[in-house]
Amino acid sequence: MSSLFSNEPNRCPLIGITGRRFRADRLDVEQRYRAAEFDSHYADFPQRIADAGGLPVQLPYEAAGADVVRRLDGLVISGGQDIHPDTLGDGSPPTDPDSDPRRDAHEIELVRAAVDLNVPVLGICRGLQVLAVALGGSLIADLPQDEIDHRSTGFPVAEETHYVRFITGSTMFEIYGAHAAVNSLHHQAVDRLGGGLAATGWAPDGVVEAIELAGHDVVGVQWHPEWRRKDPIFSWLVRVANTKGGTR
Repeated sequence: MSSLFSNEPNRCPLIGITGRRFRADRLDVEQRYRAAEFDSHYADFPQRIADAGGLPVQLPYEAAGADVVRRLDGLVISGGQDIHPDTLGDGSPPTDPDSDPRRDAHEIELVRAAVDLNVPVLGICRGLQVLAVALGGSLIADLPQDEIDHRSTGFPVAEETHYVRFITGSTMFEIYGAHAAVNSLHHQAVDRLGGGLAATGWAPDGVVEAIELAGHDVVGVQWHPEWRRKDPIFSWLVRVANTKGGTR
């Protein structure tokens, strides 16, 4: 009899997706339930992974560290609120009321476990920033709105507002070619990269838009591929996850 987690031929690779946690008083629920918390995941992430041939599973904060990562073939660190200043160690008050040090710690632990266990990782928007911080990097707290408004204020989430150029020979170049038009829904960005990470994609104003970890299938993108019309990065993730799942 085969094990539940055995590497069976032609099985869908299991891809974990992180999310956020809020108090239920932000929902239209009965008063007595409003002190409880709920976990929130945009449905676009599992839909895109399933479309690419993966089996998505959403990870609450309690699904933590190496114990869960060993059971995964790939990991998505999703977008969302700012990383909390306490996590960054800068001592300033948070400008985003939704910042959550619990989420920061959860995702940083998952990233480090995935790198140690050679599990593929895709960081999306905030997720790119988590990758950088988890591996010793730092962030720009608030981008100036000069050449590009990276928040894309007033635009729909799928609107492609600027191009990103990719360095030849990178994983990003393999996936997208020399450049791609992307959406842009952020106000923070990578400043200093952590150990082993390299920038492989940039916006026209020089903001880092893609990063990779040398020797690993670990990438981060500053845009939201789940809201683009058909972003090939999910097919890449499922492909490398399928390969890694068959060798662990």
